Amino acid sequence: MKAPNISKYTPFQPISLRDREWPNRKIEHAPIWCSVDLRDGNQALPVPMGIDQKVRLFKQLVAIGFKQIEVGFPSASETEFNFLRKLVEENLIPEDVAIQVLVQAREPLIRRTFESLNGVKNAIVHLYNSTSKLQRKVTFGNASKDEIKAIAVNGTLLIKSLLVEVPDTNITLEYSPESFSDTEEDYAIEVCEAVMDSWQPSPEHKIILNLPSTVEWNMPNTYADQIEWFCRTIKNRESIIVSLHTHNDRGTGIAATELGLLAGADRVEGTLFGNGERTGNLDIVTLALNMNSHGIQTNLDFSDVDATRKIYEKNTGMTVHKRHPYAGELVFTAFSGSHQDAIKKGMDLRGDDETNWAVPYLTIDPIDIGRSYEAIIRINSQSGKGGVAYILKREFDYDLPKKMHPEVGLHINGLADKYGRELTFKEIQDEFKKEFVNRKDIIDLKKFEFTELNETEVEGVVTLTHLGKEMELEVKGNGPINAVVYALKQQGWKDFNVEQYRSHSVGHSSASVSVSYIQLSLKSDPAIRFWGCGEHTSIRRSGVNALISAYNRTQIMIKK
Repeated sequence: MKAPNISKYTPFQPISLRDREWPNRKIEHAPIWCSVDLRDGNQALPVPMGIDQKVRLFKQLVAIGFKQIEVGFPSASETEFNFLRKLVEENLIPEDVAIQVLVQAREPLIRRTFESLNGVKNAIVHLYNSTSKLQRKVTFGNASKDEIKAIAVNGTLLIKSLLVEVPDTNITLEYSPESFSDTEEDYAIEVCEAVMDSWQPSPEHKIILNLPSTVEWNMPNTYADQIEWFCRTIKNRESIIVSLHTHNDRGTGIAATELGLLAGADRVEGTLFGNGERTGNLDIVTLALNMNSHGIQTNLDFSDVDATRKIYEKNTGMTVHKRHPYAGELVFTAFSGSHQDAIKKGMDLRGDDETNWAVPYLTIDPIDIGRSYEAIIRINSQSGKGGVAYILKREFDYDLPKKMHPEVGLHINGLADKYGRELTFKEIQDEFKKEFVNRKDIIDLKKFEFTELNETEVEGVVTLTHLGKEMELEVKGNGPINAVVYALKQQGWKDFNVEQYRSHSVGHSSASVSVSYIQLSLKSDPAIRFWGCGEHTSIRRSGVNALISAYNRTQIMIKK
């Protein structure tokens, strides 16, 4: 902002809570979860969901494990009313799931809400009215505190009187002093206790007092102070379920909820992926998986988070950002070279270990939420040597020697830089094979035949072309590679030494292929070194192919 504009804003005043306890606590168990996707999440959509879409999302919420689901605002429209009736009439509500319905503290709306509940076994009637100083002034035209409190009390008494109309429904009352975080703390207590006096909850039949950060005005620590103060001060705490309902206007909705749980709350309301008005509600997916990453069981099933994301996107029309925690396409992906190297080392060290997850840059095992390892490392111009090697090993079984990583990584990353984009796995494989495998640019090995003279010596004949000219050479040495080196040097191609050699098989059947890697250095300048790779069904031939590839690359690179 420009400096003159900043003067219109004032800092949010914290409350005085010098002996706060929440900073020294830790979250040890999950809260009661309530999904408000079908209400908060629905009313925030440019095109609200129709009944069939809401049914599909409801079924997914049940499958995830939510036991409390706010299905909407039945008195607000025929669609909302008929959606709940469809759930009831088609027997789609499991016996252990409580249906939550939202209603303003207004008589016609409350009566219509009770009409929608006929046949529901377990219901939470969620009554609310705004209590903040700003709302009292603007929304209610300077209504007094007593007038606002009376709205809450009268709504509660009406709900209590209507219980006889749904005798087969087990009803819990939830009351929200809307804009709680912007309401004077003592007044919030006054209103909530007035509601409790009207409802008469008990430890066996508790009331839910939901404390919304309807607009996120303050920092998460201030919200936590408000929650701890409320939990300490409210009477009959043993008869109350303290619930949190945070929004994300400051980008700290998850943090505010986590600190609110430390402060003593029992329950949270939120949505999948944080959908909701303005910047959204609490993201329950992220909060639950944060808990999982600390070893806390949540009883919510996000073991296939991609499937949940797809159902959510299909029915809401919203999209999950690629960088969204846990569920985003790129959150388990490393492009940075140093990150790739650390991840590769961590994964290699871990092997098949199923205990104690500890891999650099990965807070959880992607497999545990249905993600795959294939996406962990992807290659662009910022990628490192370890990343390319990781892809070649995991996707194509090329187990490159560690000393080969820099040369291959530099070449592949240069291609990504040239294209100005990420490379596909197929492009990486194709470029690796083109540059390093079975090169035939200068020398092309056509045929070789060897005879073992004894355990340490072989001799034979190789047929090759040199710059298109065919020649047949007699070879002899302590192995095929040594013999071909001898033949090349006999032709005057002497300025190289074999520095490194390694081979392995690809595949586990009779059709497996042998892959070999050889590094050559120049005799005239040992610091100049180049790698080559060979493939063949014969391990002997793959080694010789690697030698020829390395030699060809050496000659080409020198000329460059």
